[in-house]
Amino acid sequence: MRSGYLVVYLFAITISSCMWGKPDKKNPDIVKDTLTYKYTVFKERAADCGNKADSDCTLVKFKYPDFKGQKKLNDTIAHKLVTLFQLSEKPDTSLTELSKKFMTDYLSSKQDGRSDLFYSLDCYAKVLRQDSSLTTLETGGYVFTGGAHPSSFTGFINWNTKANKSITLTDLIKPNNLEKLNGIAEGIFRKNEKLSDTASLATNYFFKDNKFALNDNFSITPTGLKFFYNQYEIKPYAAGTTELIIPYSKIKLLLRPNTVITQYIK
Repeated sequence: MRSGYLVVYLFAITISSCMWGKPDKKNPDIVKDTLTYKYTVFKERAADCGNKADSDCTLVKFKYPDFKGQKKLNDTIAHKLVTLFQLSEKPDTSLTELSKKFMTDYLSSKQDGRSDLFYSLDCYAKVLRQDSSLTTLETGGYVFTGGAHPSSFTGFINWNTKANKSITLTDLIKPNNLEKLNGIAEGIFRKNEKLSDTASLATNYFFKDNKFALNDNFSITPTGLKFFYNQYEIKPYAAGTTELIIPYSKIKLLLRPNTVITQYIK
């Protein structure tokens, strides 16, 4: 499809209701803002939308916090949003590039005779919690390109505010203890799923080699590590998502000392 056929409208909208450094009063999880930010919306509508509502036309939308003076964190958020869904063989490098490809694919589908179809890509990042050493964000959204149903995804960013870096499991768990963490997590998982200790995971789950395994999609909360499995990841689509919380009280001996979660350990 030649680029001359692609006419889109690009809007960069700053949400004035969230001022620099002002906590979101609707989100009770935020304790204290230590990094200042404002929410921004990147929005693009296809040229054939006309006066249609956003819900009835092809739309790309990203809403995310822009942290003042925090380039590395902002770049991490942007990368997460751009890579939430693998929409092409070559990874996109910016929201603008992703939007352009998305609109091009939409126009190509119309040329193939699907005139009544519209696409949708709606993604977000939001601040869940901040304190003096930790900023936790949730990223997610959905994409629809004419399949049986939209694809959705939820992920997290755990940011060490003082070290200015993402936090991994190995930053929190002592060396050679990830297997023990996995064993404790499996016990919680089986209890949540009402499975015995010896029940097979082959029938209703998609774990590799039918063995339980934690993923690396987790958030740090005041009470424990919360792992999140998206649709299709370990269960059929109809079974939805799975959330698994590992209380700190069960893994005290596995945790490294003096990390961002030490403040939560009693």
